[in-house]
Amino acid sequence: MKIYEAKTAPNARRVRMFLAEKGIDIEYVQLDIATGENLSPAMRAKNVTTKVPFLELDDGTCIGESAAICRYFEELYPETPLMGTSPLEKATVEMWHRRVEFHFMTQVGMCFQHSTGYFKDRMTPVPEYGAVAGQLALDFMAVLDQRLAESNYIAGENFSIADILALCTLDFARVMNLRMSDSQVHLARWYEQVSSRDSAKA
Repeated sequence: MKIYEAKTAPNARRVRMFLAEKGIDIEYVQLDIATGENLSPAMRAKNVTTKVPFLELDDGTCIGESAAICRYFEELYPETPLMGTSPLEKATVEMWHRRVEFHFMTQVGMCFQHSTGYFKDRMTPVPEYGAVAGQLALDFMAVLDQRLAESNYIAGENFSIADILALCTLDFARVMNLRMSDSQVHLARWYEQVSSRDSAKA
């Protein structure tokens, strides 16, 4: 099996980091999203949304969406849990993972797309929307700082996929100069902790 990705994309890094935590080696195929290689009919036939990354199994089955890819490998390799173990822990991880995705990753992504015009050949950038999205991302950094004042990791005392997504988002946000403030000491403590993991280099 193989994963089609663009190495600089934050969602691709999310999956690479998840697999690195589990010690899974896999083939990666690079797509040039700047030139629209992911939009070709051949790629669209494999992955209807054209977003990267997506996983292609040996039998030709394709799985898109980063969270779905991670769920597939979590089920195959449960011995290094990154999505919780008990019903409560699984629900808590899912809750925070979705919060980080909707209120942080999505906002950073919209800020990037609408502020930089990187994909202006396939969308209509609205700079004002990009600015609003950027501010919402900054606002959520404060939410994370408050959460991390009471918890070692975002979803509790165990490292999880929520931490992976938050780290990838925080690093990508710097492209738009969206950074944590000096007062967010709990977020900074967490960032130093998770960015020092070997998987963060994946």
